[in-house]
Amino acid sequence: MNKIISKNGLILATFALMVTSIVAVTQYLTKEKIAQQEQKQLLKTLDQVIDRASYDNKLFMHCVPTQSLQFLGSKKTQRAFIAFKGDKPVAVALETTAPNGYNGNINLIVGINFNGIITGVRTLSHQETPGLGDKIELKKSDWIHSFTSHSIQDHKDATWQVKKDGGQFDQFTGATITPRAVVNAVKNSLIYFQLNKKMLTTQTQRCGDK
Repeated sequence: MNKIISKNGLILATFALMVTSIVAVTQYLTKEKIAQQEQKQLLKTLDQVIDRASYDNKLFMHCVPTQSLQFLGSKKTQRAFIAFKGDKPVAVALETTAPNGYNGNINLIVGINFNGIITGVRTLSHQETPGLGDKIELKKSDWIHSFTSHSIQDHKDATWQVKKDGGQFDQFTGATITPRAVVNAVKNSLIYFQLNKKMLTTQTQRCGDK
């Protein structure tokens, strides 16, 4: 009996080792491809929030690590991609998070030129309700375009709310929490930019550098 148990245990251990090895090899072989796809998607998104004709550096390679729970919505390190025309900074693309979406975090990227005007906003990821909150996706609705060309007068700018709260931005029928969260996150990104404009231009480094 003990021999049978030992034999079965050995078979199971061998099988588990084989499966683990296959998974490890697969991850190793696909790691570079996944990284290439992520970079390709990042480039596409950056070109959507900052006009490619407005800068001449490799935007995805020049960034500053950022961290602000108050204004960027997360304790995690995020990135600010800095666009240059020659040696002059012209725009920034800020990764930010709306932590108070209906179903949790809504991750965004906000393009802002150095006059403090929004050049574009895109949703990176979310878990909002299909058919309601998912209208923050460009493929579902053009609502996300409503931020383009806007700026803030000051930190207490009351126009930066959904119309239901007395502001200028539309809410969705049957879903106010999601657009309210995104509007607030985009506003906070503008405030963060105003407060950290100098730092963003003086600490630029290659993304991924230690």
